[in-house]
Amino acid sequence: MNTVKGKRKWEPYIWLLPSVLLISVFVVFPIIIVFRLSFSEISKAGVVGGFNGFQNYIDAVNLPAFKTVMQNTLWWVLSVVGLSTLLGFIIALVFNQKFAGRKIARSIMIFPWATSLVIQASVWNYIIKYEYGNLNNVLLNLGIIKEAINWRSSYQIEFVWECACGIFVTVPFVTFCVLSGLQSIDEALYESATVDGAGFWKKLFSITLPLVKPSLSVSTVLNIIYVFNSFPIVYTMTKGAPANKTDTMITYLYMLSFYDRKKGPAIALSVIGFVILCVCAGVYMLAVMRKEEER
Repeated sequence: MNTVKGKRKWEPYIWLLPSVLLISVFVVFPIIIVFRLSFSEISKAGVVGGFNGFQNYIDAVNLPAFKTVMQNTLWWVLSVVGLSTLLGFIIALVFNQKFAGRKIARSIMIFPWATSLVIQASVWNYIIKYEYGNLNNVLLNLGIIKEAINWRSSYQIEFVWECACGIFVTVPFVTFCVLSGLQSIDEALYESATVDGAGFWKKLFSITLPLVKPSLSVSTVLNIIYVFNSFPIVYTMTKGAPANKTDTMITYLYMLSFYDRKKGPAIALSVIGFVILCVCAGVYMLAVMRKEEER
C-alpha cells in the first residue's frame, strides 16, 4: 500500500520531467549564458574574453542612438499593443453577434495574423510606394487626390507606417482571445440585465468587461512580449533607416551585432530588453491578481 502511495506521489513529477528538461535546455541555460556573456569582453570576431564588469552596459547606454531607440521602442509597444487591443475588442464584440457570413468574416480576419510578418511588411511597403503604390493608385482613381503623395517623406511618417502594419497584424490575435472570453459568458446574464432595464453601455461595463478581463490580461501580456520582440516588420520596411531613427531595440541590437560588430553592447541590450519585459509582465500580472483577490 505504501509503495502504491509513493508511486502516486512521484508520478506527477515524472510526467513533468520532460517539460522541465526541455525548458532548462532551450530556455534557462541560454538565458544564463547570455547573462554571463553580457559581463564578458567580446571581440569583433565573437571571441569571448575575460570578465569586464558592467562595461558592455555602459557602452550600450552611451551609444549615440540609444535614447532614440528606447523612445521608438516605447512608442512602438504602446501604440501597437494599445490600439490593437482596443480595435480587437471592438471587432470581437461584432463577431460575437449573429449575422450572415459570420464564419467567413472570422476566417478572413485571421489571415493577417497567420501570414508571415515578412510578407505582410513587404505588402505594406508596396502599398505605400510613391511611384506605383496601390494607395496612391486608389486615391487617384477615386479623385480624392490630384497627384501622387510621397507617403515616406520623413522618418516620423515611416515609423507611423511601421506601427500601422504592427497593429494590422496584431488585431486578429486580440480579437480571437477576447472572442473566446465573450463566448464563455452565459447569455442569461444579459437577459437578466435587459429585464432590469440595463442598456448597452451598462451591460458592457458591468458584465462584459469584468468577465472578459482574464482573456484581455492574457492577450495583453503576450502582446507586449510579441510586439517588443517583433523584428521582421521594422527590418523589412525600413531597416532602421535613416541613421537608426526608425529602429526598435530588437532591430538595433541586431544591426549593432552583425553590422557594426559591437557584440558586447548588443548582448547587454538584449539583457536590458529581457529585464524590461520581465518587469512589465510581472507588474501587470501582479496588478491583475491583486484586483482578483480584492473581489
